[in-house]
Amino acid sequence: MYQTNQFMCGDVCGEKSGRGDFAFPPQHQNRQPGFEYVMKPIPVSECGKQHRKLENKVALITGGDSGIGRAVAYDFVREGACVVIVYYDEETDAGETAERIKELGGKCLLIRGDLKDPCFAKCCVDKTIECFGKLDILVNNHAMQFIHRSILDIPQEELEFIFRNNVFSFFYLIQYALPYMKKGGSIINTTSVTAYEGNKDLIDYSATKGAIVALTRSLSLSLVEKGIRVNGVAPGPIWTPLIPASYSAEEVATFGRKVSHVPMDRAGQPCEVSPCYVFLASDDSSYMTGQVLHPNGGTIVGS
Repeated sequence: MYQTNQFMCGDVCGEKSGRGDFAFPPQHQNRQPGFEYVMKPIPVSECGKQHRKLENKVALITGGDSGIGRAVAYDFVREGACVVIVYYDEETDAGETAERIKELGGKCLLIRGDLKDPCFAKCCVDKTIECFGKLDILVNNHAMQFIHRSILDIPQEELEFIFRNNVFSFFYLIQYALPYMKKGGSIINTTSVTAYEGNKDLIDYSATKGAIVALTRSLSLSLVEKGIRVNGVAPGPIWTPLIPASYSAEEVATFGRKVSHVPMDRAGQPCEVSPCYVFLASDDSSYMTGQVLHPNGGTIVGS
């Protein structure tokens, strides 16, 4: 006879996505692989997930004006979220993104500024709360990179700049966002395949991305009891404005192939990465924290 599940989906997904506060009754079966129908309680096979996975959620996305951030914003809006897009100075790109979000029927707040400044990071969170009343999802996605053929060519001023932009700003945003985030919230940090493979021409950038992996893992352990999940995405070579801003015209012409060796022999598009963020932001990933997804064209990396 079919058993009614004794645990509602909310007990294992969504709002109770922290450490479980339940135990299974003692039981044993004298066979392999076992029968599900006699288990007490039976495993949860349906979590009641809806198509609009982020309905009524509010997400703050940095670097959301273009590239991966823009694709994430579009996908979040399609899934029912309101989005706050933080960008540096790319007015045209940000305006186009906001217009498209409006066409999709979504709500968007644009905020321009420099996240290396902790005061601006606080302003971003404050404006999010002022506009939407809450903050459920934080996507730390912005980054800069500069090509150097040797570590000896990296100026000390640039080294400090890149860490302030790519790492310190993540800390600032998390510190200001956390007081407003509740159980079931999600923090998603963009790292890179370079954190795992390294890159001889992007030594300082790769180091920042490695720091983000460590931040993601450590923060996930810190916040698990609060029910806030922390995960990351480590894209491979993706066609974004950062590429022509970093590489020579000749290198751009072979980007994703000779410049970045990937099994699929091509660069990816932002829309091929953004579904990872939807997954990590939604209850679909309710049993994942401290993890990194790897949309990188097939490159095998360590965990």
